[in-house]
Amino acid sequence: MKFKVGIGYDVHCLSTDYCLVLGGVKIESDLGSVGHSDADVLLHAIIDALLGASNLRDIGFNYPDNDLRYKGIDSRKLLLDTFNKISNKGYKIENIDSVISLQSPKISAYIPKMQQNIADILHLDEEDITIKATTTEQLGFVGRKEGVSAQAICLLSKDN
Repeated sequence: MKFKVGIGYDVHCLSTDYCLVLGGVKIESDLGSVGHSDADVLLHAIIDALLGASNLRDIGFNYPDNDLRYKGIDSRKLLLDTFNKISNKGYKIENIDSVISLQSPKISAYIPKMQQNIADILHLDEEDITIKATTTEQLGFVGRKEGVSAQAICLLSKDN
């Protein structure tokens, strides 16, 4: 058995007149994330972790922000496509651990639905998807409510 680890990171600025979507869940908020797609930083970080672990480059290479096919796309579709790509290479996802950095709103009540969304797409048990939330104690761009970020790490396995 061969194991591979991948790490992903994403950040988007926050602005009014946009929706805040995290883990495929629309979050009630006065500020939303700005991006070419739905700007779901959690799914983007997970996608990058999966692509990196399977040596498929990164999210920008696979889903470029200058490609109109991805304008406003639901990132759950990108996650499913990524899952298919890594599955075609023979990889199985063992687990994903992630953290979202957001000053406000508090998102802990939304985490079970995020886990369910991700587990359903990736054919995993919800207990194999960890999502944590933190603030930055009002420090930096997250603390000033200028942006949101997410980090994810995954473990993949493959039969030799």
